[in-house]
Amino acid sequence: MLFASALRDFHDSFSWFVIVANGLAGIWALLAHWNEGLRQRSLWWFIAVAQTLVFVQIAGGIAIVAGEGVEVDGFHLFYGGLCVLSVGILYSYRQQLVKWRFLLYGIGGLFIMGLATRALSVAG
Repeated sequence: MLFASALRDFHDSFSWFVIVANGLAGIWALLAHWNEGLRQRSLWWFIAVAQTLVFVQIAGGIAIVAGEGVEVDGFHLFYGGLCVLSVGILYSYRQQLVKWRFLLYGIGGLFIMGLATRALSVAG
């Protein structure tokens, strides 16, 4: 019981890290599109960490549902799944859109932020 409660608390609190990290990554990438001085290797590391947080969050949610048998709102699952799908789509288009990669990851990061915010708002 204690582990289940801690996992739920982690899932609830960690959602803000996912939202903020992807929002910041998106803003940084958009700014880097117009300002070459912001195009640093650390941007790509930050994006990678921000998008990895999505998978950590999803794994926590799956553990809660599988371990406790909790009934989850369908839209919460939908928006969480779209977050993962969005990360995959961004990754798959990175080579085709090399010229526009900063816009791709900028808009993509903000999109993931929005999806995660929506998932949080329908969680109940």
